[in-house]
Amino acid sequence: MTDKMPVLFVGHGNPMNVIEENEFSRAWDAAGKSLPKPKAIICISAHWVTRGTLVTAMDKPRTIYDFYGFPPEMYEIRYDAPGAPDLAEQVRRIIKNTEVKPDLNWGLDHGTWTVLKRMFPKADVPVIQMSLDANIEAPKHYEVSRQLKELREEGVLIIGSGNIVHNLRMARFDDSAYDWAVDFDQRIAKWISQNDHEPIIHYEKGDQASALAINTAEHYVPLLYSLALKDENEPVSFFADKVMGGSISMRSVRIG
Repeated sequence: MTDKMPVLFVGHGNPMNVIEENEFSRAWDAAGKSLPKPKAIICISAHWVTRGTLVTAMDKPRTIYDFYGFPPEMYEIRYDAPGAPDLAEQVRRIIKNTEVKPDLNWGLDHGTWTVLKRMFPKADVPVIQMSLDANIEAPKHYEVSRQLKELREEGVLIIGSGNIVHNLRMARFDDSAYDWAVDFDQRIAKWISQNDHEPIIHYEKGDQASALAINTAEHYVPLLYSLALKDENEPVSFFADKVMGGSISMRSVRIG
């Protein structure tokens, strides 16, 4: 394969999107159909935070139900994509600015499988996850991901899965959005479109809207993993670009 694989950031939101027919799940369906079939997938999910950087290295990753209080059918879904131990080892080799350790226990959490179930429902593409190291700051996350660029040339699809705005403490059960959430979401979209990553990386220098949007960083940081893989003149587009539930941005990004 000589064509460079696109990169995605997906605002994954509520796990129920995997079984509901709504504007977000339909956007994921369409995004999957628009992509060339990957050789393999690497997902960086908000829901795997570790001490140090880990990468799943098992042949058959399990489906992890890392949520509570959902309908029984949610716990019956399986996403039996194969693993990719060789790709995990390749990731360990090419990332040189931090040690990446193999993991045989995790699997695919809901930040990964609820999205992939819609994009690649046949589960016939090998999948690995890479964890978020809680010990490092945002600029280091960005630099770690930059080293994965060569994998795009080999047909590997890299997906960051989180949410640009994610404040569950202020979430509401309706189809509304706080002004500060919309403002922050649109600000990030503008910087992405302008290829201006510095203010996105250094979000801690922002205003009150930034502090409310990123009250904890684990859902935001996967965006940095996706943006770090962008070449300067590559096109960027958005899908599912909506803030809902008051304080959850579903905005998703395609690079390339």
